[in-house]
Amino acid sequence: MKVNKNMVSGNTAMLILKLISEKDMYGYEMIDTLSKRSDNVFELKVGTLYPLLHSMVQSGYLESYNQEANGKLRKYYRITPNGKKYLEKMIEEWNAYANAVTSMIQYSV
Repeated sequence: MKVNKNMVSGNTAMLILKLISEKDMYGYEMIDTLSKRSDNVFELKVGTLYPLLHSMVQSGYLESYNQEANGKLRKYYRITPNGKKYLEKMIEEWNAYANAVTSMIQYSV
């Protein structure tokens, strides 16, 4: 199902941080995992992901390191303690937003 990109764009960082909070990942692994878990609702492009990852590294929410996997050197990302705090805050805000939207929809039916 295609979803309006405006609904996704503001929450992409939260989705990426959530994935990386579960295990360290490299870029294409994030794209693939996000797509599979969402039944292709979230189809992140490389040109969207990597600038976001670099921004989160600069903000101190992620750290990166290189590691060989299957004969290839890959850049992995791990969440930092500040990233975990930021993710918790984002989830809290998202839950408040989702509850408000749900309440509004129930009133209008």
